[in-house]
Order: sequence, then structure tokens, then C-alpha cells
Amino acid sequence: MRWRLRASARAGEPSRRTEQPGTPTLPSSPWKSRGRRAGRFAWAKSETRGFQGPFGFGKILWFGSRVISEDSSGKHAWGQGLGLGVPGLEALSVCCPQLSLSSRLQLTLYQYKTCPFCSKVRAFLDFHALPYQVVEVNPVRRAEIKFSSYRKVPILVAQEGESSQQLNDSSVIISALKTYLVSGQPLEEIITYYPAMKAVNDQGKEVTEFGNKYWLMLNEKEAQQVYGGKEARTEEMKWRQWADDWLVHLISPNVYRTPTEALASFDYIVREGKFGAVEGAVAKYMGAAAMYLISKRLKSRHRLQDNVREDLYEAADKWVAAVGKDRPFMGGQKPNLADLAVYGVLRVMEGLDAFDDLMQHTHIQPWYLRVERAITEASPAH
Repeated sequence: MRWRLRASARAGEPSRRTEQPGTPTLPSSPWKSRGRRAGRFAWAKSETRGFQGPFGFGKILWFGSRVISEDSSGKHAWGQGLGLGVPGLEALSVCCPQLSLSSRLQLTLYQYKTCPFCSKVRAFLDFHALPYQVVEVNPVRRAEIKFSSYRKVPILVAQEGESSQQLNDSSVIISALKTYLVSGQPLEEIITYYPAMKAVNDQGKEVTEFGNKYWLMLNEKEAQQVYGGKEARTEEMKWRQWADDWLVHLISPNVYRTPTEALASFDYIVREGKFGAVEGAVAKYMGAAAMYLISKRLKSRHRLQDNVREDLYEAADKWVAAVGKDRPFMGGQKPNLADLAVYGVLRVMEGLDAFDDLMQHTHIQPWYLRVERAITEASPAH
């Protein structure tokens, strides 16, 4: 992947770099000295885009409509503030204990349940006991998000008093909300710390990237409260980025690895998603066939092994090794944002052969179950 700087930088801006697949890397601090405000820069990642499917990979054309979900490159349009009087609010209410700050927020998450990026956001919201509504988006018509010029998920609409904001990109959503919970700054101000920047990719298409999206915008005292030291902050950020830039690319080739697995995956997608009867049948059989073929292209693009399970197993064991044997989570005694991101990505495979194989052939299951239990204990049954 190639990164190109698209805006003038302030002090502390990272220099040009090249990433290797599967290797966590970390942007330099967006802060200028100790200033409260983020530097106004962003990275624009240039890469060949693939097809976007319900698990977050590929575009599938169904009668002229596209199934679109956030991809790991974070290429999104930045939405403006929106009111909550929007269509599609036959939503599932998610009732959680309200925190002192979170009680000021009304959150609505527009999602595909099987999208790994949406799963990341839900894991964060549930672990932090943030009350929110879920609107399941029909991946063919997408009428539920017709209020937005931004046509991907997840979308989070947050209303705070008379002010409402639309947040796009799962990592921006998580970083902005965590910053809000820790610092108490107005959400309207916080989202300006994650600027959207336009760039042109190798195919000549204009894309959008977000600056600072793995940073929590905290002062030194707040950062010390959250992390306890710079090493923990650095570790969390680089593994959050690893989850987006590498781990997520292993899902699609594994869940669509064979025709049988592709059909099982789309049966799951149709059952868990919001499809009409005809749409569901088309999605199940045409989508499974299409994504089986597309998964082979993704395998080649990301230079995966012939047996893509081996890449998944290696990634899982690499993560377990990073957590280590002396702590239950990367965050220590409780999950941090990297724990929640990795868990959220892997969770979308539950019920599929790829997930069962992952639990059987790697050492990740004890950690996975600990995170699952921590989230369950933090948020009451919905």
C-alpha cells in the first residue's frame, strides 16, 4: 500500500512510509506540542479497490443496486450533521445503563449485521454500555440511509441536545466516542479532529481518507488515566490499524473459500440481514456464486497462501502472542480498543466453518471468550 500526504502538516506529522501486509504500523502523533487540537492533516491511502460484499469485501451488483459497506481503507465521504427525524427507524432499541456523559447522547447505528466494521462499533458500544438504536439496512435498496449522501455502513448518528452529527468510518466513530467519554469535550468539536481529505487512487477515482483516526484526542493527564504510559497507547493504536489493514482482509477469502462455504455464508447473511423474499433468494444464490469467484481475486491481491486458512491462523496466533501470557487482554485487566476491534472483526464469522476452524487450530479461543464475557458483563441482555 502506498500512502501519499495530501495536506500541509503541523509539527509532529508523520513522514512518508510504506507498509508491509500484516505488519502493524503507527502514525506519528497528530498533536502540535501539547495543544488540545489535532493537526490538520490526513493520510490518503492509495490501493486497488476490490469488490464490496456484506462481510465488508467487494461490490456485488444485484439488479443495478450495490451492496456497499465500509472497507478497510477508510475511503469514505464525510457526512454533515443530521437530525434524527430520518426514515427507517423501525429500529431495535438497545437498552444499556447510561453513563453520566453518554446519557446526553442519543445514538443510532445504521449497519449490516454481518459487516466486520459494524461489528467493531457494536462491540465498542456494548462494552462501554452506551445506549443506542440499531437500524438494519437493506443492502440492495438501502432506503434506510437515503437521508445520507454517504452510502456506506456503518453510519452513526449522534444527537447531543439540539446538535446532531453524522459519523462515518468505524475507527473514527470509536475514537471520537472514546474521546468524548474520557474528555467530556463536545462531540461537535471532537469530530473536527478527524478531518476528511480527498485523494485520487491509482485508478483515477477520488476517494476520502480520515486523519488521526486511531488517536484519542486527550491531554496528557487524560491519556495517563486511560493508558498509564506511552507504550500502551502505541500498542493499542498499531493493533487497531492492523485489524483494519490486514485482519479484515482475511475474512472474505475464508468465509467464501469453497462453493459450499460461500452458500453457507450467504444463507447466514440473508437470515441475519434485512432482505425481502425475492431479494434474499437472489442474494443467497447469486451472491454466493459471485463472492466465491471474487474471493479468489482477493486472495491474489492480498498475496494469501493457497490455503487461506493458514493466513487466518497465523494472524490469530500473532495476535495472541502480542497479548502475551501475563495479561488477559492487550488492555491489561480489561479490553482496550484493540481487543474490541480484533474481537469485532472475528465475530462476524461465528456459526461458519471458518470460525470453527479458527477456534480449533489456533490459541485464540481463551482470549476470545474472555472478551465476549467482558462485553456481556458490561451490557445487560438486549
